[in-house]
Amino acid sequence: MKEDFTIDNGSCHITKKAVNHNPRHMLPVVDWLSDIPATGSETDLVEVQFKNTRKGYYHNSAHLALEKGMTVVVEANPGTDLGEVTLVGELVPLQMRKYHINTERYEIRNVLRLATTSDLDTAEIAHAKEQETMIKARQLAKSLGLEMKIGDVEYQGDGSKAIFYYIADGRVDFRQLIKVYAETFRIRIEMKQIGARQEAGRIGGTGPCGRELCCSTWMTQFSSVGTNAARIQNISLNPQKLAGQCAKLKCCLNYEVPVYEEACKKLPPRHQPLETKDATYYFFSADPLANAVTYSTDAHHPANLETIAPARAKEIIDMNRRGEKPLNLGGKQSAVVIMETDYQNVVGQDDLTRFDKKKNKNNNAGNRGNRHHDRRNNSHRNHEKDSTTRPE
Repeated sequence: MKEDFTIDNGSCHITKKAVNHNPRHMLPVVDWLSDIPATGSETDLVEVQFKNTRKGYYHNSAHLALEKGMTVVVEANPGTDLGEVTLVGELVPLQMRKYHINTERYEIRNVLRLATTSDLDTAEIAHAKEQETMIKARQLAKSLGLEMKIGDVEYQGDGSKAIFYYIADGRVDFRQLIKVYAETFRIRIEMKQIGARQEAGRIGGTGPCGRELCCSTWMTQFSSVGTNAARIQNISLNPQKLAGQCAKLKCCLNYEVPVYEEACKKLPPRHQPLETKDATYYFFSADPLANAVTYSTDAHHPANLETIAPARAKEIIDMNRRGEKPLNLGGKQSAVVIMETDYQNVVGQDDLTRFDKKKNKNNNAGNRGNRHHDRRNNSHRNHEKDSTTRPE
């Protein structure tokens, strides 16, 4: 059967039947200068991406006509590696500046050639060993009693070296482990320690929002996430809901924090009570985005809750400072309109008896029609009876 549509953007291949993700292209790069004529000096630097989130920057010393998406062979230590060109042109130096890559301190190797069929076959054979090697490596690390976890294994394009990514809480002496790995796998070993967030980014997955994990699609740097971000947004401090698949706080908690911080600047001080002639009101809760503040007559428990606008609360605070007390918290400036939205069920969780209700409604309508028909018949019969008994 012929497929109706096919979409391939490099990071995933979408067909009618399934979505096949490419684990070697998990961080697509948007070249926003691709349709703008070059205005600066030309550069021979190119960005090359390897498995998952690993990228490197190389000199196009051979002056190859490289374009985004081409597979190239680059210099490695030792041997050669195979990757895909993800960025060329004036945007490459900007990316290097973003990631603080200094060309004077770091050695930038060269792009050797475009990948041939032989290079692709060699790399495919090497990459096919990664899963089996990772399982065996975990077993060897466990047999040596090391407190570490092998999160991923990446073979070099020519198969001469493998990078073992591991996770550990503290320092690990893996000198004996490297000897065992070298004797078992007969390759050059390189160990790299990563964190839980980096492991989730390399493995990938789907978050509770229904989309692919941010760390495996577009995030390249991780910022610290604290519980204060949840407090600012009035999110319940439930560890099960705040933690992501990496068992750390979700990175998306930081996305809307600046918006909430800017909105919180318009709120009145929380420690300042509001004095009115009928009662004293204490701060209870606030909704910064809705521009509403709720006060209670009890300092510790909700009682006689009143919701007003922050401007009205600040007005009452200024009145209290002048020794004045309003009659109540109400006022023209304190009007807070709460829109009652009629939510529609879009997930199919309607009442199980919804069809019965519809049926009963039709039956009731039919019964009303029958009763109306009966009343008309009775009225007609009574009219005939009266006309037969009425004297002429």
